[in-house]
Amino acid sequence: MKARLSKWRLFSIVAMLALVLSGCGEPFLSTLQPAGEVAQTQYDLMILATLIMVLVIIVVMVVYMVAIVRFRRKKGDTKIPKQVEGSHTLEIVWTVIPIILLLILAVPTVTATFQLADTKAMDKKDADGNREALVINVRANLYWWEFEYPDEKIITSQDLVVPTDQKVYFNVTASDVKHSFWIPAAGGKIDTNVDGVNKFFLEFDGKKAKDAGGLFYGKCAELCGPSHALMDFKVKALPKEEFTAWVEDMKNAGEPKPTSDLAQQGQEIFSKKCLSCHAVSPQDGRPESARLAPNLSNFGERSRIAGVLDHNEEELKNWISDPEQYKPGNKMTGTYGNLQEDEIDALAEYLMGLKVQD
Repeated sequence: MKARLSKWRLFSIVAMLALVLSGCGEPFLSTLQPAGEVAQTQYDLMILATLIMVLVIIVVMVVYMVAIVRFRRKKGDTKIPKQVEGSHTLEIVWTVIPIILLLILAVPTVTATFQLADTKAMDKKDADGNREALVINVRANLYWWEFEYPDEKIITSQDLVVPTDQKVYFNVTASDVKHSFWIPAAGGKIDTNVDGVNKFFLEFDGKKAKDAGGLFYGKCAELCGPSHALMDFKVKALPKEEFTAWVEDMKNAGEPKPTSDLAQQGQEIFSKKCLSCHAVSPQDGRPESARLAPNLSNFGERSRIAGVLDHNEEELKNWISDPEQYKPGNKMTGTYGNLQEDEIDALAEYLMGLKVQD
C-alpha cells in the first residue's frame, strides 16, 4: 500500500512540475511571450479557449461533487431516485450551453483568421509604382533558409533582418520538400510548399524586441528529414532607422576584400571550390534553380554557424571538416572532404571576414 502511495505522490509531483514548467520560456523563443500583433492575437485566442475549457471542467466537477455528496444512497435506503430521462428542459440546457460556448470561441477565431490572412496590402503601390509594404521571399531548403528582399534586390541566408513596429509580408516556398516557417515569439506556423507560394504577415514589437536583445529564434516546424530539429534561423529585429541603414549597406556592398594574407588564400580556395554553390554578394542575381547553398555575403556578422553552432572560427572549421556530424543528411556532406587543414584555416579566416557592416 505504501509503495502505491509513493508512486502516486511521485506521479503528482511530476504532473505539477510539467504544468509549471510548460509556462517557462525565453522571450526570443516562447509563444507564451508574444512579441507582435499576430502573436498577441493568437495568444489571446489561446487564453480564451483555455478559459472556456477550464470553466467547463469546473462546472462538471462541481455537479459531480454535488451529486456524490447530496444524492449518495444512505444505508438501508431502497427508494429509487426521481428519473429525469426525457426532460425537455435538461435537453435544451445541455444543448444550448455548448452552442453558446462554441460561438464565444468561434466568432473571434474566424474573425482573427480572416484578419491574419489579409495580405492585400503587399500589392499596394505608390504614385511612382513602388511597393509600399516590405515584402520578403522566404525559400526553405534542406536544411537552411534563404531570405530575398525583391524590391531592395538583396539576398541573405540564415539571419532574417526585419524592422520593428511595422507589418512585414512574406512569400514562403520550398525548393525540395515541405517545410514549415515558424518564429514562435512572432506568430504561428505556415507551410512552405514546393508547388505553390503561401503568404502571410508578421509584426515585431519594438519594446519586446529590445527585451529579447533584438534577436528572435526561428524554426522549421515540419518533419523534413534527419536534421529537421536543427533547421534553425535567427531573426534580427531592428528599429526602422537601423533597418534602413542595413538595407543601404547591403545594396551598396562591393566585392569582399580579404583582410589578411591568410584570408587571401581562403578567397582563392573559395573561388575554386565553393563559388559554384555559394555567393558572397547580397545582390546575387542567379536564378532560383542555381541557388544551391546559403548566400554568405554577411557571414561574419551572423549569430550562428549552420544555424546551430556558436559563431567562431573553431566551430566553423569543425563544420567545414565534417558537416555530417552536426547536420545529418545535409547536402554539403562529402563536398570538402579533400581539404587540408591549412586550407580549412584559410577558408575560415576568409569567411569570418565577410562583413557588410562593421
